[in-house]
Amino acid sequence: MAYKDLKAFIQILETKGFLHRIKMEVDPILEISEITDRASKSPNGGKALFFEKVKGSEFPVVTNIFGSFKRMCLALEVNELDDVARRIENLLNQAPPKTFIEKIAMLPKLVEISQYLPKYIKDAPCQEVIEKNNPDLSKFPVIKCWPGDGQLTTEQRAQRREHSAENEGRFITLPMVFTKDPETGRPNCGMYRIHIYDKKTTGMHWHIHKDGARHYEKYKKLGQTMPAAIAVGSDPAVIYASSAPLPESIDEMLFAGFLRKSPVEMVKCITSDINVPANSEMVIEGYLEPGETRIEGPFGDHTGFYSPAEPYPVFHVTCITHKKDMIYPATLVGKPPMEDCYMGKATERIFLPLLRLDLPEIKDINLPMEGVFHNFAIISIKKSYPGHAKKIIHGIWGKGQMMFAKLLIVVDDDVDVQNLSYTAWRVLNNVDWKRDVVISEGPLDALDHAANWPRYGAKMGIDATRKSREEGMMRDWPEEIYMSEEIKKLVDSKWKEYGF
Repeated sequence: MAYKDLKAFIQILETKGFLHRIKMEVDPILEISEITDRASKSPNGGKALFFEKVKGSEFPVVTNIFGSFKRMCLALEVNELDDVARRIENLLNQAPPKTFIEKIAMLPKLVEISQYLPKYIKDAPCQEVIEKNNPDLSKFPVIKCWPGDGQLTTEQRAQRREHSAENEGRFITLPMVFTKDPETGRPNCGMYRIHIYDKKTTGMHWHIHKDGARHYEKYKKLGQTMPAAIAVGSDPAVIYASSAPLPESIDEMLFAGFLRKSPVEMVKCITSDINVPANSEMVIEGYLEPGETRIEGPFGDHTGFYSPAEPYPVFHVTCITHKKDMIYPATLVGKPPMEDCYMGKATERIFLPLLRLDLPEIKDINLPMEGVFHNFAIISIKKSYPGHAKKIIHGIWGKGQMMFAKLLIVVDDDVDVQNLSYTAWRVLNNVDWKRDVVISEGPLDALDHAANWPRYGAKMGIDATRKSREEGMMRDWPEEIYMSEEIKKLVDSKWKEYGF
């Protein structure tokens, strides 16, 4: 059964011993972050943390709720993350019906999908308290993550109007930002950090590659004010879905409904036509003026480095609604491993079937945590012809956010890419650097600081598969060393007799 809301998930975490309560007062300025960082880097991701008393606010804070494989599986209500991938694969593998009987047989699948469509209601828990006349962001326990967050130069301070030292460096780090395409009306939800400027304005950090940014550009061309809403806290499937790299045509709330096997209840905002999850802990409603920007950042990001302070669109708050007993969820990003690494590993498993749609020869993929999501990917394939691995390299660079991958390594299908030690051994033995390396140029993530130009630079692909005569290999490829199964079974049977 789907979680009712964030509180229901927290209760399950506590019941299973995955939650640690901190009863003494803590400061949202850096102290919560340091505690969370230590927990995140504990064995197996530590525990989720519930801060009952937060300085300067009446609301508690929860962090690290997704910060382990067990909690990530619990969040999506599966035994293992591949269970979600298998459900997706089952849907994608439905061939078009040819006969009446086949059409009838497909009806249950169609009915199942229709049951996941968002459901719209009027009275919602997230609107128990409505602050429309004088909304004030400073009442909420928004955390400051790292010492350099929001620290501006004198020149940058002058560029930022209505600067508030009190809120300097505070960011909403687990937001669900809802927008709507002004031409098609298609909704979008994305997770973009929110920099608090003062009581009623924030930065909107969406990169040019994101759907929210595309919506904003359309409003700019139309010369229209853009409505938007920032929801904070919901059930875990909804929170995760807002971070998922979905195609623009797929509604994140439909995907959340699929994950939770129950439709997401949505409610219309008080001051705009934007719809948000009804079970949100808090909703910040507002608008963006076309062309208005302010300095946003710097921010200690998931790359482990500070992303620079740059101009981004400004979000103006018109209304804040929340539950009476609101819980404020936050996440901390930085040097891996962190909570977002486990969300990234969930994405790796869940979206493997979508990669296979166009590249069915892919067996598995590993996005190591050290690659901070999309900097590094290892792919195993069923190789069928010369140059097959290089075809995969170029194909993956053409797949959505995989275009940001700075390093792709392709290996044969008998390599377990989840075993990094064995994979590294195979790669380092199989590669001739002149023959097997592909260097290309193209789009990079906006957070990549190593390239000479923003958002554009070089990437590398490595073909670490076995090579044949057809690929110019002039020697016989050696056989890998394996012990015979007969001897392995013999030793298995005598293992205790050996004294082990």
